[in-house]
Amino acid sequence: MNGRYTLTIVKPRAVEKGYTAPILNMIHEGGFRISALKMLRFNRDDAERFYEVHRGRPFYEGLIEFMISGPIVVAILEKEHAVEDFRKLIGNTDPALAEEGTIRKLYAESVRSNAVHGSDSDENAAREASFFFSTAERF
Repeated sequence: MNGRYTLTIVKPRAVEKGYTAPILNMIHEGGFRISALKMLRFNRDDAERFYEVHRGRPFYEGLIEFMISGPIVVAILEKEHAVEDFRKLIGNTDPALAEEGTIRKLYAESVRSNAVHGSDSDENAAREASFFFSTAERF
């Protein structure tokens, strides 16, 4: 995906609270193009596969329970330096430590319920995008 793409997930609590549109608007205003978008609900098996890297960590079970608790919105975002720029836009995982004006500062409740996921590397962005989207679903 060559540094031009990243993946985001608007997490269940943010979807439930009606924050999807404002979050997508911030993404658009941040200069990102949405090249794939869908709403779905994780089942336990898919959530466990997606978050496999965290298996065995103390927060893993809580993360899985949270991520299967309601619908999510997933999107592939395109922009030069997408991963780096999106990480700046979303802010620190802990909303109390996130910079003012970031997505997590505005819409997250806690570290666990931090409103959005963003890929942390180009390699993970490619893997995560392929987890959710076929090539026919990307524009």
